[in-house]
Amino acid sequence: MNTRLLLVGCGKMGSAMLEGWLAQGLEAANVYIVEQTETTAKLQSRYGINGVTDIKDVPQEFIPQVVLFAVKPQVLPDVIADYKSLVRAETVFLSVAAGKTINFFASNLGEMARIVRAMPNTPAAVSRGMTVMCPTDNVSIAQRDMCETLLKTVGLVSWVEDENLMDAVTALSGSGPAYIFHLVEAMAQAGETAGLPADQAMLLARQTVVGAGFLLDASEDTAATLRQNVTSPGGTTAAALDVLMDQKSGLPELMTRAVEAARKRSVELAG
Repeated sequence: MNTRLLLVGCGKMGSAMLEGWLAQGLEAANVYIVEQTETTAKLQSRYGINGVTDIKDVPQEFIPQVVLFAVKPQVLPDVIADYKSLVRAETVFLSVAAGKTINFFASNLGEMARIVRAMPNTPAAVSRGMTVMCPTDNVSIAQRDMCETLLKTVGLVSWVEDENLMDAVTALSGSGPAYIFHLVEAMAQAGETAGLPADQAMLLARQTVVGAGFLLDASEDTAATLRQNVTSPGGTTAAALDVLMDQKSGLPELMTRAVEAARKRSVELAG
């Protein structure tokens, strides 16, 4: 964790990652943050990091190994050109800005830029995220390792070589937390319909999903095995699963349609 890092943007995602890096031994002196909010001042005071409001204020002798874009996607077109001067073989540009393609960065930074596009999801804010990355061909193994090390601080990491798959990644894991949150809402509503008070129904729904997630994470069994373990033949769970697993109207069909709708929208937004 001695990577020289330039962090562009330090909102919720950027702050979560920075906290993780520093906790794992990244030297504060090796970090520069470009951010216009009070977040930088707080982090600078707490950790002694170098915070600036403009890339022009970063000393020329500071040569970052990783430039990580963690700003909102709509902000990038206005600032990306300022970073073209940092393009060199020893620098990789890592982006967690949703929807911004490799072509966007290549067209603004130049074809020589080494780029890694990443798609994290919101549980990264509590170090339980899922991040998928896609590199350009000129990204070295060492640079891939640096990017992976940085993003492992906020969860698990996986790679795809075909950028077209990032739309499916966005639809499944990027948007996926919202599906789980809606599942909690639906379970709570069903509990109310079954006669439970609203607050108790929500408590039961929330904790059931949280607990099941922890069990899934802690177990070496597959999701299918864990499902089978709590399903007694002819029991209450089996009765519910007969509805949820119906081939025509059940959850698999509904989820397939939902993920495909999200994937298509991701394609449209990127285009």
